[in-house]
Amino acid sequence: MPYHGGSELADVYAAARADGYGFFASNVTHYDILVGLLQGADRVGADAVVQVGHDTAAFYGGGDPRVGLDAIGAYLDRFAAFTDVGVFCNVDHVHLPDQRGFLDAVVETGVASSVMVDASDRPFEENVSLTREAVERVREGPGRTLVEAELGRVAGTESGVETAAEDAFYTDPDEAVEFVERTGCDLLAVSVGTQHGVASDRNLDVRPSVARDVDEALREAGHEVPLVVHGASGVSDAGIEAFLDAGVPKFNKNTRYQYEYARTAADFYHEHADAIRPPDGAPDDRGSMFAGSEWSPDRSYFHPHVVAGEIRDRLAAVMADLCRLTGSAGRSLYTDD
Repeated sequence: MPYHGGSELADVYAAARADGYGFFASNVTHYDILVGLLQGADRVGADAVVQVGHDTAAFYGGGDPRVGLDAIGAYLDRFAAFTDVGVFCNVDHVHLPDQRGFLDAVVETGVASSVMVDASDRPFEENVSLTREAVERVREGPGRTLVEAELGRVAGTESGVETAAEDAFYTDPDEAVEFVERTGCDLLAVSVGTQHGVASDRNLDVRPSVARDVDEALREAGHEVPLVVHGASGVSDAGIEAFLDAGVPKFNKNTRYQYEYARTAADFYHEHADAIRPPDGAPDDRGSMFAGSEWSPDRSYFHPHVVAGEIRDRLAAVMADLCRLTGSAGRSLYTDD
């Protein structure tokens, strides 16, 4: 099946909210991370939300984020056809107003099932104005694309934008209601004490109660708007479960996958270093592939596909476990499509 758009993604989040489960929306900063995560979700029958930001789109596109968006969309369209679950693409952290051009590319390529626009570093009124403008721009595009916005400030670094811990603040429930009513956003990312990047909840003041209060305020005002927790890599399993109980269906995760990629590669190459590097005293004759040496490297270890396979397998296992944690395993809405 082709990967799905915003209308189908809205159904996925609605089902998750109704039944109390959720999803890790996963940033795919490298092709092998993308493949591994989709394989893991497919393995356990969970719908998958992958995410790309401006930097990742530029990386995939050789420096051009628009080319990268097209490449990612083409790949997802083909790979999703061989899965038995729903596959969705969220474009993450389009910073406003600086990245209006990138938002235009997102709309014009039609790649995104949803897009997260971020003016949370601006004063409330400016955040409202920029977000509303973005919602209107997205709705000019073909089909339905959900818009996620952010209220409150999450500490850490995301897409090169850093928020110091002392500048972070929690989302206010009353402001959240006003923000949703004035912007028309479809999802709301809330600040609940998590942090982008490398962190752990032993160093964070993580408050699921904030998410619960915001969710209840929105529901009481008649708004069925799914909440999102960013910076979930440092949150414990118990913390994720607490947020699920508070009504949060979407958790953004990025740093964990980057670490698993690097750690898997590092462990593999460390274990097989003697098959790849010449021994001490032997000439490092890469030009002739060691033709004049008694030693030669073992292609079964240095071929890129070998370590890539290890990385994909590891990421697939990680994703399968995460789907079980959030309760999305076995709950794909699109298994029988």
